[in-house]
Amino acid sequence: MRIARIKTADGPQYAVERNGSWHHTVNPFEDALSYTGGITRDDEAVFLAPVLPAVVLGIAHNRTLNSHPLPIQAWHKSVHTVANPGDHIAAARGRGTVNVEGELAVVIGKSATELTVENALEHVLGFTCVNDVTNVDQGAVDERNFQGKAGGNYTPLGPWIETEIPDPDLVGIDVIINGVVKAKSGTFNLPSSVVDCLVYVTSWLTLEPGDVVMTGAPGTAVAVQPGDRVNGVLGGIGTLTNTIA
Repeated sequence: MRIARIKTADGPQYAVERNGSWHHTVNPFEDALSYTGGITRDDEAVFLAPVLPAVVLGIAHNRTLNSHPLPIQAWHKSVHTVANPGDHIAAARGRGTVNVEGELAVVIGKSATELTVENALEHVLGFTCVNDVTNVDQGAVDERNFQGKAGGNYTPLGPWIETEIPDPDLVGIDVIINGVVKAKSGTFNLPSSVVDCLVYVTSWLTLEPGDVVMTGAPGTAVAVQPGDRVNGVLGGIGTLTNTIA
């Protein structure tokens, strides 16, 4: 099932895709979905970020920091950087190279604390595309990942949430710039599995419905310039498109 958040005359509306149309729903986090009766045709749908998270976390896969084996680390990214499909990314210039990073994002479906390998995916609503835009050179002077990741619209999400992914650790990720494939990889190249990331994060922090965990960039970081059109293509999910301002 695909769940989106779309523009309507009455404001943003959650919707579920059925037979080429988007059927408006009240709350995508309910166990039993209820519908308003509104319908938007697919060719008329304008997609917004599929959720408005209270928490956005990134996952870093540091294995040798300070000579200690650290397979997973998490960091916060401001929710004020969340952007819609199609939005312009206001790349901060004069602060080093700007990279886009195609990643798989996990959308939490119900309150999640101290998850286990066995139950972690039961707390997931689904998965979406995310572009973790980064002023990569700032990492040398800001190990907390604030300066390099706080720019305007630095976290595009969408275009929708896919709830049925057979294996989130086997999702292909392509980054296409101006029609040319610049990176081709997938979650199968990440050191830590999606479940391992969720178990780690929720051992420290309770996540709530709508929160987002970005699972890391498996060699999908690509430098961009103003005017570039960026497509992040995730197999089984869709394509997230934005332009660089």
